[in-house]
Amino acid sequence: MAALTKRERVLAALRGAEVDHVPVSAWGHDFLREWTAEGLAEATLEAYRRYDWDFIKVNPRASYYAEDWGCRYQASGRADAPPKTLATVINSAADLRGLRPLDPSRGAYGEQLAALRLIRDGLAGEAPFIQTVFSPLAVTSRLAGSHEPIRQYMEEAPQDLEAALGVIAETLAAYARACLEAGADGIFFASVEWGSRNYISAEQYSRFGRPFDLRVLEAVQGAPFNLLHVCRNNNMLTDLLDYPVHAFHWATTGSDNPSLADILDRTDKAVMGGVSHDSTILSNRPEDVAAEARAVIDATGGRRFLLAPGCSIAPQTPEANLRAMVAAARASP
Repeated sequence: MAALTKRERVLAALRGAEVDHVPVSAWGHDFLREWTAEGLAEATLEAYRRYDWDFIKVNPRASYYAEDWGCRYQASGRADAPPKTLATVINSAADLRGLRPLDPSRGAYGEQLAALRLIRDGLAGEAPFIQTVFSPLAVTSRLAGSHEPIRQYMEEAPQDLEAALGVIAETLAAYARACLEAGADGIFFASVEWGSRNYISAEQYSRFGRPFDLRVLEAVQGAPFNLLHVCRNNNMLTDLLDYPVHAFHWATTGSDNPSLADILDRTDKAVMGGVSHDSTILSNRPEDVAAEARAVIDATGGRRFLLAPGCSIAPQTPEANLRAMVAAARASP
């Protein structure tokens, strides 16, 4: 078939149409440059051009979701290390009731919108890009400094926790809409640790996860490229296949996680992933990366599939391994 543009290729893959080759991308932190809109945009566009990705998943600092509520962090000053948490906001059940909705055009959220506008201008429509948005439940963990207090509040202060989740969902919904206005083609909606049955039961997720997730996702329903990322091992992706997104992304090589074929058989949405982010692409040889990529392309038939690592890649990931993944995608039928 004739060559497609990057946008045409990605949108065709999302709807299950024929593509000239499977779309491919990867993303990771730049712990030194992700502290400003200009630095994040520069790092994002630099990686895009170096590897010629078909789409961009913006990978901002994880702390931005909590900063405007009052959490404080200290940058590591190292390219390979995340920031240190200095102060949290939720330190007791009483603090859950103290949260108020934020104006997403200001502070760290506003800085992210500025980065998106810079990325939009740099791409000039050449490729689609999506912004990372953590789930409301994942944001509570950042506000508390850990998932453990949140698990305790589920048992001891469930109504207070629901009140906090409502405030966070309201803020994230407004922010997600603003991301689209800033030029993003959708959001990469990430469950983080709460996507795993090792951290939460299905019953708990139905109360503290799903209702608030859907408030955010419903705010961006008109976007062409919304994706659900279900994190960690033993994930609960199979319980979330009715979420209103265009694609699902997870670590297909993770312990007790479903395979690409499993999910393709259970949904008409697209799937993304296939290459291990914490073993194959990080520490194996380029030929191993290529072999793993070819295997998942064959397993999906190259339809309703976008090739990517299973999660964010480490800063020390070898360039040769990333190029091997791109080459495997470009050689696909």
